[in-house]
This record gives sequence, C-alpha cells and structure tokens, in this order.
Amino acid sequence: MNVYIGLDVSLASTAICVLGPQGKIVEELQAASEPEALVHAVGSLPYTIDAIGLEAGPLSQWLSKGIEEAGFEVVLMETRLVKAALKAMPIKTDRRDAQGIARLLQMGWYRPVHRKSVSSQEIRALLTARKSVQQAIINLELSMRGVLRNFGLKLGHVTRIRYEARVRELVVQNDILSASALSLLRAREQLRAELASLDTKITGLAKHDDVCRLMMTMPGVGPIVALTVRSAIDDPNRFARSKDVGPWAGLTPRRTQSGEMDIVGQITKAGDRGLRTALYQAAMILMHRGAPNWLQSWALKVAHRRGAKRAIVALARRIGVILHRMWRDSTPFRYTQSSSATA
Repeated sequence: MNVYIGLDVSLASTAICVLGPQGKIVEELQAASEPEALVHAVGSLPYTIDAIGLEAGPLSQWLSKGIEEAGFEVVLMETRLVKAALKAMPIKTDRRDAQGIARLLQMGWYRPVHRKSVSSQEIRALLTARKSVQQAIINLELSMRGVLRNFGLKLGHVTRIRYEARVRELVVQNDILSASALSLLRAREQLRAELASLDTKITGLAKHDDVCRLMMTMPGVGPIVALTVRSAIDDPNRFARSKDVGPWAGLTPRRTQSGEMDIVGQITKAGDRGLRTALYQAAMILMHRGAPNWLQSWALKVAHRRGAKRAIVALARRIGVILHRMWRDSTPFRYTQSSSATA
C-alpha cells in the first residue's frame, strides 16, 4: 500500500501521520526531532512511502537533508500556505497538524520550498550574526542617549568617530553618570571590534567567490548585498525566468480582485526579508551615487513619473532580476543598455 507521511516538527518531538488511499489514516506515531529517529520511525513502516512532507521551519532544512540521505523523497512545504490551510481546523494539536500536512501532501495543495545548500546556510548565519551585532550597537547607543537625556544632557548629531568623545564630554562632571556611561562605551567598543571582524570576514568571502565578484560589477552592490543575494537564491536554475525573482522576493504589488473590485496595493513583502532589504539598499545607492548607467537613468525616469519611493522599489526589483541573469549568463554588468541583454 502506498502512503503519504506528514511530519509536524517541534523542538523536542515530531508528530507523524501516515495517510493511506482515500485519505484514510493508517497510523500515527511520535518520534524525537532527530534525523536518525525519524528515519527509524518511517523506515520501520510496512508500506511503500510515496512522499514525506514537513513544513519549512528552523529544523526543517537539517531534518529533510537527513531523511533524504536515507533514501526517502522529502517535500518542504511553504509555511504560509500550510498555516492558512491548518487554520480552518477548530482544534489545533500537533497530531492534527501532522494529519493536515499529510492531506495537503496527498492532494498536492502545497508549494515546495527549496532546501538550501550547507554553504548558503553558513553564509546566511554569518550575515545574521553581523546584523545582530550591528543592531546591538544601535540599541546600546539609543539607550545611552535616553539615559543622558533624563539629566538634560543632549548628545545631538554626532558622527560615529566623535560619539565616544562627545559622551565623555557630557558626563565628565558626574561620577555616577560617568561610571555608567563608560561601561556602555566599553561594551560599544567591543561590539564595534566584533562588527569590524565580521565585515573583514564577509569581504574576504565575497572577494574569493566568483559569483559575488561578478555581482559586484554592478554599482551599488557590495560584499554584503552580493553574499545576501547569493545565499538567498542559492541555485540560479531554481527559476525558469529571471523575472520570477521579483515576485519571489516580495517586491511586486499585492492585488485583490473579486467581481468588479480590483485593488492593486503595496508590495507583497513575501519571501526573504533580508534579501528584500539588501536589494532596497542597493537601489538607494545606485540611484544616487556611482557612475551614470542605463539602469540609473531608467530609475530616474520612473521617479519623475511615479515618485521616488516607487522608483526605488521598482529599481530594487529590477536589480534582483538583473543579478540573477548575470549569474545565469556569467556576464558582468554593462553600463550601456545597447550592449546589455534585456533582463
């Protein structure tokens, strides 16, 4: 008998539902959220397994890789679609979620998610660490501003280099404030050293990667943007057309149409938020800095017609499309449109 298996993964354990023909529940199990335990659980079943489905999540990449290496067909299912389908159930438990995932897999009502390579996950971890350290520095500086403001000490607009000297200047006459401020400044200095170390590591990775060096030929694309795009896409052959990158990154307008109503709203913001942010930052830089090129001219024309905000979003979407095409064709960015391929 051919069966479909749904896995509802949690941190400690995983609910397993085995679904037979006509949607009949054949068996329900529970196993530890470890690849070896899951492989042993599904491997001991006396059935022919058509596919194993699980919702994309923090453990799904690791678990799906281990199960697939054991010889089973594994499907990673998009979280939003699974969540919308399971929301209809009045009672939500891990066992029922596993049943719902198995039924979605059997009906084919799901959207598969690409499982990224180990190298892409490692790059993503490095970029996430940099973002966390950077945000910690920002939060610490804002906290220091708030503490000083309570005593009427206004830090004002200062550069990154002048920040420490300005704080010391304000608290020099108050021993208690000086002690607290100097402690925060030492923490800030250590965080900035860690951020510089991560930036050096990221720059080195980008310089030694052929794809990143190719992407960095485009104005506005630096090591961080190039590595973000590379780790997010992972495999350029995932997309049949380069234009598919725009909707996948959530940079296309949301549309609601029913009967005579047809509303085109803001962008969908679906997909990888880090990728969307990186493309937007690259668009900001390309639009206002760097050597003149055909892409910048196009964005300025859009800004003249539709406004700067829409132009930057449109430029971010087009940058993603062009970077994918550059990756597929192994061609650098060309500054004149006459000699460049249309993305």
